[in-house]
Amino acid sequence: MNEHALSVLEFDRALARVAARATSPMGAEAILALRPSADPVLVRAMLERVAETIALLEERPTWSLPDIPDARGTLRSLELEGGVLIPESLLAALRLLVSSQDLAEGLREEGTDRGGDDPRLRRPRLATLRGGLVESPDTESWLRGIVDDEAGIRDDASPALRAIRRRLRAAKSEILRKLERFLDSLPERIRVEGASVSVRDGRFVIPIRREGKSEVGGVIHGESATGGTLFVEPPIGIELTNGIHELEREEEREIARILRAATDRLRPLRAALVEAFDALVDFDTLHARARTAKAWGGVSPEILDPGDERLTIVLARHPLLVERGVPVVPFSLELGEDERVVVVSGPNTGGKTVFLKAMGLVHLLAQSGVVPPVGKGTRLPVLEDVFADIGDEQSIAESLSTFSAHLANAREILERAGPRTLVLMDELGTGTDPSEGAALARAILEVLVIRGARALASSHLGALKRLDTEGSRIVNASLLFDSERIEPTYHLQKGRPGRSYGLAIARRLGLPSEVMDRAESYVDPGELRLEAVLASLERKERELEAALIEAEDAAREAHTLRAETEAREARLEERERTAESRAREQARQLLLNARQEVEAAIREVRESRGDEVAGVEAGARRRVEEAAKEHLGSDPRPRPRGRGWAPVAEGDSVTVVGSGARGVVRELRDGRVTVEVGSVRLQVLLDEIEPADEEAVGARSSVRSGRSGPAAMGVPPSFEIEARMEADLRGLRVEEVELAMGRALDGAVVASLPEFRIIHGKGTGAVRARVQELLRSDARVREFRMGDPSEGGSGVTIAVFRG
Repeated sequence: MNEHALSVLEFDRALARVAARATSPMGAEAILALRPSADPVLVRAMLERVAETIALLEERPTWSLPDIPDARGTLRSLELEGGVLIPESLLAALRLLVSSQDLAEGLREEGTDRGGDDPRLRRPRLATLRGGLVESPDTESWLRGIVDDEAGIRDDASPALRAIRRRLRAAKSEILRKLERFLDSLPERIRVEGASVSVRDGRFVIPIRREGKSEVGGVIHGESATGGTLFVEPPIGIELTNGIHELEREEEREIARILRAATDRLRPLRAALVEAFDALVDFDTLHARARTAKAWGGVSPEILDPGDERLTIVLARHPLLVERGVPVVPFSLELGEDERVVVVSGPNTGGKTVFLKAMGLVHLLAQSGVVPPVGKGTRLPVLEDVFADIGDEQSIAESLSTFSAHLANAREILERAGPRTLVLMDELGTGTDPSEGAALARAILEVLVIRGARALASSHLGALKRLDTEGSRIVNASLLFDSERIEPTYHLQKGRPGRSYGLAIARRLGLPSEVMDRAESYVDPGELRLEAVLASLERKERELEAALIEAEDAAREAHTLRAETEAREARLEERERTAESRAREQARQLLLNARQEVEAAIREVRESRGDEVAGVEAGARRRVEEAAKEHLGSDPRPRPRGRGWAPVAEGDSVTVVGSGARGVVRELRDGRVTVEVGSVRLQVLLDEIEPADEEAVGARSSVRSGRSGPAAMGVPPSFEIEARMEADLRGLRVEEVELAMGRALDGAVVASLPEFRIIHGKGTGAVRARVQELLRSDARVREFRMGDPSEGGSGVTIAVFRG
C-alpha cells in the first residue's frame, strides 16, 4: 500500500487506538505492524477470526485473557546451541506454559476434539489457533518444582542443592552465634553500645572502638563516618566465613548444573513453545480487535470477490472521532460498478475532508483485519492500493507551493492509479486560477474514469458539479448544510451537488447589503440559477421529511391503537366464552344438587307425614326434572308467560314459575329480575315470575316444612346465583360479620363448593373469633382450619362442607 496515503489518512494513529487495547507489549507491537492485504481470501479469514472472537467474548462476558509473558529471550536462548537459561528465563517458560494451557481451556468448545477440523465447531478459526497452544501439565509441574514466582531456584530443585543450603544455613547460624558471644566478651572500653554482628563485602564483622584494634586483631573492613568505630572481622570469624563462601560456590555450581539440565530438557520443546507464544500474541491481537469493534459499534463487512467493484457502506464513521467520544453523524454510500468517481461538494467545515479520510480508513482497516466502524450490510471490494492528496503539503525545503505539492501528488496518482485502486483528492483544482483549476480537475477525473480507478474528490468548483451526466460515470454528492442556523449537518446525500453558501453566510454575518448585492450581480447567471434550484430542492426536501415523519408517527399510533383494540376484543370474547361455559356448568351442577335436596326433603316428609305427601313428591320431582331438561338443552323452545302475569316493580312479592318459590323483587334490568328468596338472590327472566298467590304460597309453604332457599324449593330453569370461592370480611365490624358470611356460605353451598376460604385478616382477632363461632354452629360445615402460609396464614380460615 502507498505509504504516503497511509500517513495522510492517519492509518497508524487508528492502529494505535486498537493496540492500546492489547494486554501485552508483544500484542500491541503486532497490531502496529499490521498492513492492508490485497488478497480477499486472507482478508475474509482475518475478519472471520475477529468475528469469532467477538462471539466468544459475548458468550463469556466474565472470561479474561491470561497474562502473556515476554518469553522472547527464553526462546532465543533455547535456539542457541550451548546456551543456558537463567532463572528469569525459566520463570518465563513456566508462565508461557501456564498461559498456553489457560487459553487452550478458554477456547475449548464442549463436545469437540482439540483439532480445528471437527464439523461441530462453532469457531473453527479459533480452533485452528488453539491447535498451536501447548498443554503439558507434566512439564509445568516439573518447572514449578525448580523455580519459584520470584525467579529463585527452589531448595527442592535437587537433593544436592537442598543439602548444600542446609549446611549453608547451619554455617551462617554458627558464625553469628560465635561472633555474638565474642562481642559480648569484649571489655566495655572497646565495645560499641548497641553493637551487633553485620556483613560487609560478604564478610561477617563486629563494630569496636578504634583503640581496641590491636587487642581484637583480625581484618578491618570499614569504619564509621567519624572514624571512631571500626568494623573488624575477628580471627575466629575468618575461617568460618571462608567456609561459608565455599558453600556458596558449591551452591552456584549446583544451580548452574540444574539450569543446564533444565535447558537441555526444554530445548526439544522450543518449536512447540514458539508456536504457543505466537498463538498467545496472535490471540491478544484478536482480543484487542474484538474489543475495538465493540467500542466502535462496528460490524464485520462483507468482502467481495475480485472483479466485483460494487460498493455499499452503511452508517460509517471516522474511527478517530469515535475514539474521542464526540457525537459523530454516520454516512452511508452505495456505488455501482459504473459509478467510478464521486464529486463531493458543500460549504467549508462541512465535513468533506473527514468524509474522504473515513472512506479511506474503512477500506484500509478492513483489509488489515480490523473491523471498521460500519453498520450491517456494508460490502467492500478489495483494493490493491490507495492514493490520497489531502491537506496542505507545501514544502519550503523543496521549494514547493501548495499548488505544486498538489500537482506532484496528482502526477504520482495518474502514474499508478488503475483498477482496484481508490483515489482520494481534497479540494481538487484549487490554488490557481479557478477556470484553469476547474479544467485541470475535470481532466484528472475523466482520466481516472478511463483507467478504471475509483475516486472521491471534494471541490467548491461549479464546473465540476456539472460533470454528473448520463454516461460520464461521475456522480455528485453533497454534505448538507442547515441554511437557517448557518451550520453543517454532516449528512451525506448522493445524487446532487451541494451549495457553497459563501454569499449566504456573508449576508447572514452582516456584510453591507450594498456589497452583497454587487457580489451577487457578479456571479454567473447559470450559477445563480443552480443555487436557486438547489435551495428550492432543499426546502422541499425538508418539508417532505417533516411530512414523512408526521405520517410515520401517525401510522405507528394507528397501528398501536389497532393492536390494542384487537387484543381487547380477543380478551372480551374469551371472557364471554369462559363466563358462559362456567355459568352453564354451575347451573347444571346446581340443578343436580337441587334434585338431591328435593329427594332428601321428600324422604324427610314421608317419614313424618306418610302417604299424604305422595302427590307433593311426584310434583316436586317432576318440576326439578323439567328444569334440568331446560338447562341441559333438551327443549329449546321458549316458555310461555304464566297466567295472570302482570308487570312488576321493585318491592313486589312474586312467585317463581315452576318452583313455587316466593320472594321480593329487588332489581329489574335488561329483561331479567333479581328476586330475593330468603337469604339467596335469584336472577330469572321476566316471564318466569308472576304475582304472588297467597293461598298457593301457604299450601306450598306447608309442604316445605319450614325449609327455605333453592335447596328446598327447586330452581327455575334460567336462574343465576352468585357463588364465590372466598369471602373477604376485612374492614367489617363484628356485628356485620354474621349477615355477610351467611350469604357467602349460602352461595357456596348452592354451588356445591367442597370448601370455602374466609379472609378476616389478623388485626385484634375479634372478627376471626366471630367467624369461627358461626362456623361451629353451622350444620353444613364439617370442619374448619387456619390457612396454610401459602393460603394466607392466620388471616384466613378454610371451611370444609359436608359431602
